[in-house]
Amino acid sequence: MNGPDDDDLDDGDAVVDEELEVGVEEDEDSAADSLPGATGAGMPSLDEDLEGSLVLDPDDFDGDDDDDEEDGEDDEEDDDEESDDEDSSDSDAEAAPKKTKAKRKDDEPEPPGPDVPAPSVKILREAMAWAFEKEDVDAVLLDLFAEHAHMMLEANRKVLLTNLLDPREVAAQHYLDSWRITQMMSLMGKHVVDLGTGGGLPGLPLALSEPHCKVTLTDMRPEKTDFIQTFLDKFKIKNVQVEGVRAELFLETTRVDSVLVRNVSSVRENVRTLRKVRHSLKELVMLKGASWSREVRAGEREAERLGFTLDTVWEHELPDEMGKRAILVYRAPGAL
Repeated sequence: MNGPDDDDLDDGDAVVDEELEVGVEEDEDSAADSLPGATGAGMPSLDEDLEGSLVLDPDDFDGDDDDDEEDGEDDEEDDDEESDDEDSSDSDAEAAPKKTKAKRKDDEPEPPGPDVPAPSVKILREAMAWAFEKEDVDAVLLDLFAEHAHMMLEANRKVLLTNLLDPREVAAQHYLDSWRITQMMSLMGKHVVDLGTGGGLPGLPLALSEPHCKVTLTDMRPEKTDFIQTFLDKFKIKNVQVEGVRAELFLETTRVDSVLVRNVSSVRENVRTLRKVRHSLKELVMLKGASWSREVRAGEREAERLGFTLDTVWEHELPDEMGKRAILVYRAPGAL
């Protein structure tokens, strides 16, 4: 049998090549027809789609991802703008005190602070005279108040003992406010504990006013108790002792007549602080501001639960519109 000629093979190869090329073109056409939006014999045009009112099911696709990303980018841009605004505001706020400080230097002397010496004893003595102008008080007592205030403000440059720096504010809000306890209740022969005394307030003014009263000043911070002891040693004050412990620990082994609390916490939290040693005291005395009645109502249930009963409230007012004050006296379980 004779095989095919070379010419016949060449012609056959050419036919196969042509068929392959046609197949590739048909595949490309089919792929193009299958692409979204493509038009052809098997795919209606976009206009035909619209005319046929093609309805899409929203569950078949998620159209919010891109929007969420864009919203996120917008939020980030807004946050950046807000941050810029806050930075600008902070810068303005920081600049304002500098301007005020510069103005103060020109117009009046700066109040005492870390970089400014405390007022002299003479200036503080004049402030005491102003604060106690309408009170019947011994001049020697005001001298001791002025000495203590001077030492406290000097020490305040290293250790925070008070936020008040103006001499008259110190005289009225620290010493007059504390001293008025002695005008409301008798302290003679009593043992009083000052809870969290800080620089010695209010316990020290009471001890200086009533030498026949024993006062224990308690504070956990040694730098504060060291300052108080320095003052006691310098002026030979005998009816005051300083304990570098929490008042609750001191009361675990010692029974006293009164516990004083000033600028420590709310009525509710103060009675809770003393709940485990409430039988070691007869009365709890708290110095409060104008909103004292709100505190009393908020802590009433807790006070009654622990056996503290509100006995007396004495309201008074500080000079030069420095605010209304109140002295609250709670009868404690130890009085029973």
